[in-house]
Amino acid sequence: MLTERQEEILDFIREYQSIHSIPPSSRDVAGKFGFSQTAAVKHLRALSDKGQIEQFENASWGLKVSQVQGHLFDAPVYGSIPAGLPAMQEQDPAETICLDPTFFGVRKPKPGHFWCLRVTGDSMSPGILDGDVVALVRRDPKPGDIVAALVDDTTVTLKKLVKERGRTILRAETPTKTCNT
Repeated sequence: MLTERQEEILDFIREYQSIHSIPPSSRDVAGKFGFSQTAAVKHLRALSDKGQIEQFENASWGLKVSQVQGHLFDAPVYGSIPAGLPAMQEQDPAETICLDPTFFGVRKPKPGHFWCLRVTGDSMSPGILDGDVVALVRRDPKPGDIVAALVDDTTVTLKKLVKERGRTILRAETPTKTCNT
């Protein structure tokens, strides 16, 4: 069983290794968590003793490729979502995308709580463009979040959630496209 700190270090190693294709150095681990290098090595040895990581020939500590890929998740892509005027959309998965949910800050996605949608329209540009795929997590939204919003109980749209003068507004990134809720 891992401690909370060991889980954090293991998640860091997994994310670092999946992004950089090499494991982090003990200095990287020390810097990330504010440890001395000696303390970082002790944590890495403890993870190795628990079979979570291994020390490679070049003295780095990391995961085998199969362990990094073992945390990939097949995220369903439920068709498209308009980044423009709201529209009715189907809810059947059109495809799946294999990705690492920790890249999006999601540790272990619950079924039905992590999915993707293909964007149609340009109201969220320049950040989100027509044809992009957005990854979504089911949770309570906060002002400033980009949300897939159900409008009028039948139509959906992709917008930024904003509080303005006590009202909740769905705002496009292009200034002329806003929906009031």
